Amino acid sequence: MRDFVTVNDQPFYVVDEGTGPPILFVHGFPLDHSMWNAQIEFLSQQHRCIAPDLRGFGQNAAASEMLSMAQIADDLADLLVAIGIETPVTFCGLSMGGYVAWEFLRRHPAKVARLILCNTRSAADSPSTKETRYATAQRVLAEGTAFLADGMLDKLLAPANRESMVPAVSQLRPTILNTAPSTVAAALHGMAERADSTEFAAGIQIPTLVVAGSEDILTPAAEMRDMAMQIAEATFVEIPAAGHMTPIEAPEAVNAAIEHFLSEM
Repeated sequence: MRDFVTVNDQPFYVVDEGTGPPILFVHGFPLDHSMWNAQIEFLSQQHRCIAPDLRGFGQNAAASEMLSMAQIADDLADLLVAIGIETPVTFCGLSMGGYVAWEFLRRHPAKVARLILCNTRSAADSPSTKETRYATAQRVLAEGTAFLADGMLDKLLAPANRESMVPAVSQLRPTILNTAPSTVAAALHGMAERADSTEFAAGIQIPTLVVAGSEDILTPAAEMRDMAMQIAEATFVEIPAAGHMTPIEAPEAVNAAIEHFLSEM
């Protein structure tokens, strides 16, 4: 199924494919569900793969208020109810999707059986990073998203992949350009204001897979390895020759890591 689902009187676009234990895929900023296409195609053979566009993103109506990670987490919890998911899910989030994961676990712990964290962190923004987010939000509202797309592509993909992976670049750039400036600004403020989850992460007691890209400059592999070491039941996997977008840059390796992790259920 690829259609809109009404949650609290608001339509959310959702990809819902396959049958079996459910996996909830939560995309990064400022992207949409399509970043998970390779995972959905592979894993839907044995799992029910649910990949929504988050509030304001993708095919959804633009957001205007601050998009807190808690708001997004609550949206996802209500969405699972709306599509009839009654059993705990495997929550798989990348980057901003990882920030949402912490809030989802805080607010809806009974809904999560397993956790997959891709290219993300538990720490809150530093003061300088917060200021950068606020400044970027102001500029996006004034100028649009073209400058953001140009700047982000250099950070999202490993250098060699920016040259060799033309399909990935052609997928990411229009997705960023098509995201409403008001949504981008709302999410930037939400990420800047998110809580520090370092201590919370250390208390997680469910099976967790932490996936890092060896060339990720936004959430470095070393930082993610340290985060994984703080989680009691975490497995750390570093994907060679990949940057921040491991599911797109190295889909076969990421799929294999997820499949192996889920096979241990």
